[in-house]
Amino acid sequence: MSSTELPSATATAAATAAPVVGPAAEGERMRSVGLAGITLAVRSRPPATDGLPPALFVHGLGGSSQNWSALMSVMAGVLDAEAIDLPGFGDSPPPDDGNYSVTGHARAVIRYLESQGRGPVHLFGNSMGGSVTTRVAALRPDLVRTLTLVSPALPEVRVQRGAVPTALIALPGVSRMFRWLSRDWSPEQRVRGVMELCYGDPSRVKPEAFDAAVQELERRLELPYFWDAMTRSARGIVDAYTLGGQHGLWRQAERVLAPTLLIYGGRDQLVAYRMAGKAARAFRDSRLLTLPDAGHVAMMEYPHTVARAVREFLADTDERGGLGS
Repeated sequence: MSSTELPSATATAAATAAPVVGPAAEGERMRSVGLAGITLAVRSRPPATDGLPPALFVHGLGGSSQNWSALMSVMAGVLDAEAIDLPGFGDSPPPDDGNYSVTGHARAVIRYLESQGRGPVHLFGNSMGGSVTTRVAALRPDLVRTLTLVSPALPEVRVQRGAVPTALIALPGVSRMFRWLSRDWSPEQRVRGVMELCYGDPSRVKPEAFDAAVQELERRLELPYFWDAMTRSARGIVDAYTLGGQHGLWRQAERVLAPTLLIYGGRDQLVAYRMAGKAARAFRDSRLLTLPDAGHVAMMEYPHTVARAVREFLADTDERGGLGS
């Protein structure tokens, strides 16, 4: 997209449609965990051997735990992995208090980790999940052994053009207007839009994955809280971008003690590739992986490449005793 173009209908569709989501894949399990004020759907893949270190994966706006299925499968011999559906997404119902802020989602992650007693975990986050897990790592270092962020949603002065529709739906009344304008769009059109926005190369999406995404979107569009969860979570990201002082995400990134792996895609239309350097400087103990051909969801596009980087990162962390410098 050139700098003179306005956000397209495709981009706007993508901003309000879910990435590839769906039921448990072969070899996975789904369960529901009730906590104070929230109920979380949890996806897991039994580890290849006993005694593997625990990991928790957190998805982005509009996504679900299945965004991590490919990476979890590749990492089955390395991690005892779980992925959650944040409140209001995937198979998790809305939070009782209606709080979809980044802090609210971070609180859900903390409650889950505390309830399971699995920490400290290797914590992963993508997009909005990256801002959520950054906050978790800053506030509760006792729960986080390492942090891996794939295209984390951290504040940018010059926002990517592809992210503009997400900011717009956070405005009062815009979501209702967009729902009316897009009332005739088919699930196929919406899913195709999100693939074009989130993938560096949409042709990498297999037909069966596309069909599954269409079916899942049809299901989620019938949920009475679908638009509310999307709108309020988008508003939560915008609000988090504007916070200053000790609550600002960049300030909290500087407070993260856990060794951090940062992964950025060169074709990301939502999080600017140019932010990779700033992030590497902000997180005190970080290493950076840049994938020139990847988009916003590198763990879905290039799971084997990401897994190799994670394995090397974890091995290096173990050699250093798991402590930040």
